[in-house]
Amino acid sequence: MRKLACTFAILGLLSGSALAQPAGGLTGGDGTFYVGAFPNRIYVIDEATEQVVDTIEMTLGGPPNDMRMSADGSRMYMRDRTFEHIEVIDLETRSTIDTFTLSEGATKVRIRSLVVSPDDAYAVLLADTAVKHIDRWEIAPRRLLQVDLASHEIMREIPWPDGEERTGASMMFSPDGGVLYLFGGEIIALDTGSFEVVDRWELSSVEAPDLERFSFGFGVDRNEEPGYFTNLFRVSDPVQNRRLMGIARINLAERDVDFYTLGPDEPLSSFSLAPDRRKAYAVLKRIGHYEIWTFDLEGRRVERREVFEGRPRMSLAVSTNGQLLYVHQAGATIDLHEASTYRYLRTIDLGGDMTNLFLVPNRGQ
Repeated sequence: MRKLACTFAILGLLSGSALAQPAGGLTGGDGTFYVGAFPNRIYVIDEATEQVVDTIEMTLGGPPNDMRMSADGSRMYMRDRTFEHIEVIDLETRSTIDTFTLSEGATKVRIRSLVVSPDDAYAVLLADTAVKHIDRWEIAPRRLLQVDLASHEIMREIPWPDGEERTGASMMFSPDGGVLYLFGGEIIALDTGSFEVVDRWELSSVEAPDLERFSFGFGVDRNEEPGYFTNLFRVSDPVQNRRLMGIARINLAERDVDFYTLGPDEPLSSFSLAPDRRKAYAVLKRIGHYEIWTFDLEGRRVERREVFEGRPRMSLAVSTNGQLLYVHQAGATIDLHEASTYRYLRTIDLGGDMTNLFLVPNRGQ
């Protein structure tokens, strides 16, 4: 492991010592990191100085297992390690403003995924219920639940489209909150007034007659244009009997997919857009072999790929000014690389293994 070029003296920082500008020239911008970490906290890190400026202690105990930012960036919603509790943090005061669970007594409700409406009025949870009897556990099918975030009451159970239960649900609201999109083999649009299906379409409906159905991942990228989603896709070419990889950009409102292939499938992950959306980055992970890739989205090509000293488990984030790449997880460190050259610059040491990382632009002290 490299010697750490930048180590936090956390106790000194939190007692009010001065923040020093990091050595090494390039800095990432004026954003704020929120890093979930063991044993039970969120580190608040100033991107410009790369220093811990605060910590937020979890009231539920343990580190956050999953973290979701509200649409306006004012709140953080976190699921705990038991999958049963949600904790809500106000990011201005950096304090817990709410906690809730749907579990009660012998009935355990485990939250597998969640998405919060843009107005923070309610959440949609993918959950399953387990009831403990004297001799067994009774496991109910997974459900989609609309939960009022003020009262913590279940507003309704949202019917599965076509009555087909799913074990997983990737979900996204439209920018105005009027539509909830469910992603799977197809994209299903639910009207959030009635949660009835108002539209549906398959990614394979794009004009690619020689290719089979897309395999496409959905997530949250702070640099994405609202109402759009860009990511790597995988597809089978039955003629050549091989898997291909490419990039697709989806306009959800217009049901439009702009896609292009790049070549044979590679084990890339952590696809991240640059702030100007002209480039994107990803990491390749094989046993003992790690690479950083740069995609030229305007030129529709792989611009650069290079071997670097990575980790068996890692994720990547782009700095708020686009000049740095942050390689993080697993572990307690964040490695900083120059985006244009992949040159290693320095390391931030958190002093505790991390679980999640959010980088938010223009929310300084």
